[in-house]
Order: sequence, then C-alpha cells, then structure tokens
Amino acid sequence: MRRREVLAGLATAGWPLAARAQQPAIPRIGLLSSRSRAESEQVLAAFRRGLGEAGFSEGRNVAIEYRWADGRYDQLPILAADLVATRVAIVFAAGGPPAALAAKAATSTIPVVFSSTSDPIALGLVASLNRPGGNVTGMAPFMTLLGAKCLELLKELKPASAVIAYLSNPSNPAAELGSKEALGAATALGIRLHILDASTEQELDEAFAALVKLGADGLVVPGEPFFDSQRNRIVELAAQYSVATTYVWREYVAAGGLISYGPSLTDSYRQAGVYAGRILKGAKPGDLPVVQPTKFELVINLRTAKALGLEVPLHLQQRADEVIE
Repeated sequence: MRRREVLAGLATAGWPLAARAQQPAIPRIGLLSSRSRAESEQVLAAFRRGLGEAGFSEGRNVAIEYRWADGRYDQLPILAADLVATRVAIVFAAGGPPAALAAKAATSTIPVVFSSTSDPIALGLVASLNRPGGNVTGMAPFMTLLGAKCLELLKELKPASAVIAYLSNPSNPAAELGSKEALGAATALGIRLHILDASTEQELDEAFAALVKLGADGLVVPGEPFFDSQRNRIVELAAQYSVATTYVWREYVAAGGLISYGPSLTDSYRQAGVYAGRILKGAKPGDLPVVQPTKFELVINLRTAKALGLEVPLHLQQRADEVIE
C-alpha cells in the first residue's frame, strides 16, 4: 500500500512539469531592419500597435527577435540567414528594399512582410500587387515617384531655382529607379539636377560640401533607410549649409527639416503589424494584397524657413496638413 502511495505521489508531483513541457512555445517574429534601433522606436511602437489590433502582444503571446543593420546593407544577408536558422514564424523586413530583398533571398517558405518598399513588382518581390503570390507581401508607398513631387515643392518655394541636387544611396537596389524619376521631373521643370551619391557618413559630409561648388538652390532627400538612420545628421547639415531641403518623411521636419511630402511611415509599420498578426492566425502572404497608401501629407516647418530666409507662400501653407511654427 505504501509503495502505491509513493508512486502516486511521484506521478502527481511530475504532472505540472510534464504539462508545462507539452505547452507550445509562443510564435516568434524575426524583425530584420536596414535602419538603426536608435531612430526606430516610433515606428517600432507603430508595428506593435498593429500586432495589438490583430490580437498579439510582445511578451504575452508573441516574441520578436531583432536584427539591425544600422544602414550597412552588406550585413543584411547574414542577419536574414540568422533569423531563418532560428526558425522564426515570420520575417518582418523593415527599412525598404534592402531588407525585403535580403529576406526574400533567405527563405522561400517562411512568410515575409515588408514595409515602405517602393515598386515591389519591379524589384521582383511580388508577382502583382493584388495577388503577390509566394511567401512575400507588405507595404508599398512607391517612394520613387515622390522625388518628382519634392522637386515641385522646391520650385514653389524658390521659383528662380535652376540647379537642385538629389541625394541617392547607390547601395540601395531602388536608388536607380528614384534617380530616373527625379531626372525626368527636373527636365520637365527646366531644372538642372545633380545626383549626389552617399552610402557612408563621410560621403554624406562630402555630398553637402559639394552643394556649394554646384551652386545648388535646394536638395531633395528621398525616403531611404540609411538616410533615415542619419536623419538628425542630415537635418543638421542642411542647416549648416543653409540649403532648402525637401524630404519624404514627416520625421525629418519634426527634427528641424524644412518641408516633407509623403505617406505616413508609422502607419506603414502599423499595417505591417496587422499583416503579421493575420499571418500568425493562418492567412497566406501570397493572398494578402500589397498595401498602398491612400493619404499623403504635406508638412512645413516655418521656423526652419525663417532661419533660411525663405518666405513660404500662403497658398502652400494653406495646402499643408501640418505647419510647425
């Protein structure tokens, strides 16, 4: 009788351990970013909000593995392979085409959701916008087209402008698409456009120094992950060289930049979080249409305009979604 009681007691004591061992682990999302952690907190919060809308909360029923390239795109294939090797449930490729292409190259089976990637069809990420096919989908703001709009804004601010520069990162696979669009728009506006390449901090300094020699009346900074990681530095350089500069993302203007026109970066990340949650619940990425923005915001910093000695036309202020005074 005593032996049976001991065995029963051991079985009872071991039950909680066995039960816990059988509980499934929470799913893990691998976040692969071209950008830096330091300047990504706002968009990360938006991604988590999107996950929350889909019923997921980091640390409660989903985990996130982070890999940051800090603007060094050559590191992305290594980081992507590392995430795939850890068998994450989804890869969230944040920070434009470099991360998206690295994730797609690393796996054909793990679902991939990208954010803020211009022209994903031309880049070979998806077969179509409505039916992406394969294991990849995401957000496509078509930023290559926004360079033309940024040039128009500079022309409105400074009608006499004849020479404008366009900042480009040649290590970004989408750089050539953006440069071509900007050159075409410049020709239509009667502007001579200089493409200034920069993929390192030193090259950024050199690009701004070249503005003086070129006699440029303004500068366009496209939406680009390395530039985003250097956002504060770029805004400081624009002030140092007293150059009127237009941007795609509102975040530059909030940091002291002059003017921006483009979709909401935070909303792109939020929607990516929603998609990640839907995929965790069983949706197939190939069946989820690529999301395109429906709203573009014009943001103007009047304090910066005043520091540059610029008078922002009233009609431009009236069109703005936000004016920082």
